[in-house]
Amino acid sequence: MMERGNGQYFVKRIPLVLSICMSIFVLSGCWDRVEVNDLAIITGAAIDKGGDNQIELSLQIFIPKTLGSGGGQAGGSGGGKMTVTASQTGKNIADALSKLQGKIPREIFWGQCKVFVIGEELAKQGIQEQMDFLLRHPEPRGRAYVYVSEGKAKTILEVVPNLERYSAEVLREITNYRIGMQITLQDVDEMLTGIAPAVALPYVHIEKEQTSEGKSLKYVHIDGTAVFHKDQMVGILTEAETRGVLWLRDEIRGYTVNVGIEGEEGLVSLNPVAARVHLNPQIEGDKWKMTVDVDTEGAIVQNETNINFHDPKLLKKVEHAYQKSIETRIEEALNQIQHKLHADIVGFSKEFYRKYPNEWKRVENRWDEMFSEMDITINVMAHIRRDGYINEPGAMTKEEVKEK
Repeated sequence: MMERGNGQYFVKRIPLVLSICMSIFVLSGCWDRVEVNDLAIITGAAIDKGGDNQIELSLQIFIPKTLGSGGGQAGGSGGGKMTVTASQTGKNIADALSKLQGKIPREIFWGQCKVFVIGEELAKQGIQEQMDFLLRHPEPRGRAYVYVSEGKAKTILEVVPNLERYSAEVLREITNYRIGMQITLQDVDEMLTGIAPAVALPYVHIEKEQTSEGKSLKYVHIDGTAVFHKDQMVGILTEAETRGVLWLRDEIRGYTVNVGIEGEEGLVSLNPVAARVHLNPQIEGDKWKMTVDVDTEGAIVQNETNINFHDPKLLKKVEHAYQKSIETRIEEALNQIQHKLHADIVGFSKEFYRKYPNEWKRVENRWDEMFSEMDITINVMAHIRRDGYINEPGAMTKEEVKEK
């Protein structure tokens, strides 16, 4: 009886013993934890073509001490620089990074790097090797934005901004407003490994401005799109052409359309508040065709004409001008990517593959040729949803307002 009692006693104590063992593992802490003060936190990275067939890697590294001493002030507000830029050449990114780590007394950490800028010269040579490192390394975030710079990418990181803490933050904030292309590291990977590899990245450069006091200010500006055929940059789209691409990709956001009205002086400015884009691929014999249907609504934000929008006929004239403006933007974009750059950055290949998988296999290896010769029809339906708080032109007498 005693032996049976002792057995039951030990069985009851098994959960207690297991819980004690588990607590030992939990309380032991993270043995491989690295303190923040021991990290060199990267906020932005630039990759340029170097000499002797090498690359130059530049890292924008956050300076933690400025948080305590400067109260979190912006880079150009007198609180001191928030970052420092360190550069190193190497055979590839891994080699340059290894050399940089030998100079920096803290462990380089990619986890907070939200901006990657590629120099134009390197982009024209090809970005496959650079993408391999950034996608293979476990720390760089897939949601980090990617750009191409006019000239050296390093100069973008070296700009000291007036409002934000550092230039990488400026790029990220501007991109979040969706003024131009918004492309992440993950997006680049998907575009390069897709059925018809072609990439579109925001094109950035530095603008200079002279103040009344004679000081020279620098601004980082997104101006157009760098277009890649496979992994090599083949050309640049203007800001207007970029907007046409954004319409085709159904990514139009946050910008103003300025239209002139036939027979009227001045412009009417509208913001697209809703847009629906449908791509309809068709194959008729040996002819491949694409129909682009755009249905959009705009809100009037400024009226320089003497038109009274209360009149349906006059409002119709504005809608027609809005429609023509969108058609023109799309046509300008297609003229560049279809006939000059031969890069399908708008995803027509995906639509044909989904609808005609068997036919696609026959043209897969010559898609660039098919894309260039394709007939494209553009249909735009534009409506004015809101004309603002006033129908009549502001600050204008009734005699000056056009009613019909």
